[in-house]
Amino acid sequence: MEKYHERLVKFKEIAANSENIVFFGGAGVSTESGIPDFRSQDGLYNQSYKHSPETIISKSFFYRNTSEFYRFYKDKMLYKGARPNPAHIKLAELERDGKLLAVITQNIDNLHQEAGSKNVLELHGSVHRNFCQDCGRAFAGIDVILDAEDVPRCACGGIIKPDVVLYEEPLAPDILEKSIKAIEQADTLIIGGTSLVVYPAAGLVNYFHGKHIVVINKAQISANSRAELLFDENIGKVFGDL
Repeated sequence: MEKYHERLVKFKEIAANSENIVFFGGAGVSTESGIPDFRSQDGLYNQSYKHSPETIISKSFFYRNTSEFYRFYKDKMLYKGARPNPAHIKLAELERDGKLLAVITQNIDNLHQEAGSKNVLELHGSVHRNFCQDCGRAFAGIDVILDAEDVPRCACGGIIKPDVVLYEEPLAPDILEKSIKAIEQADTLIIGGTSLVVYPAAGLVNYFHGKHIVVINKAQISANSRAELLFDENIGKVFGDL
């Protein structure tokens, strides 16, 4: 692999000459903001609980063991103090400069929007949107969840559910459609902080037929074989230096 400086120079050239960049990112984008990922050695999937995280954050578990779902959800999936890191900030800057067409994210933390990104396609929803299961009332932010002693409930008595895609739930068709369209229109696809093992989200990269693929990821992923540039450095460092 070329030296970091040489790869960075090439990345700058690609970004400067691109008009429709799309960024596809996962949990690794937010680890430098203090939000743990799922599949690394210290990730949620490698910690011990009475039930596996995959089981707890499933649709059937939510309705069958709502109280236990929320104990895990509050403890491991809500990070009130998290702030955007240089990756989020640089992506927002690229969008303001007219370079970035869209951010497609598997994350649910709202950090891209906090950094200033406007066209964010959230494949798995957001912890900052919640809805009553009975009357449909919307609750913005995470305080309605954190402030509840047990299961958060609406004034009508209904259970409040986060607007996140749980296991056993489909992705929103409109978000999928917009994501496919954005990737098809892209001349450069940047893939960062994702294992590319969760489908159907991971399959979206197959719709890219543009010029450049740049991968910024700690571990080897399937897209590496198609990438023009590979970075295994911290994603915040790469974007900060960009």
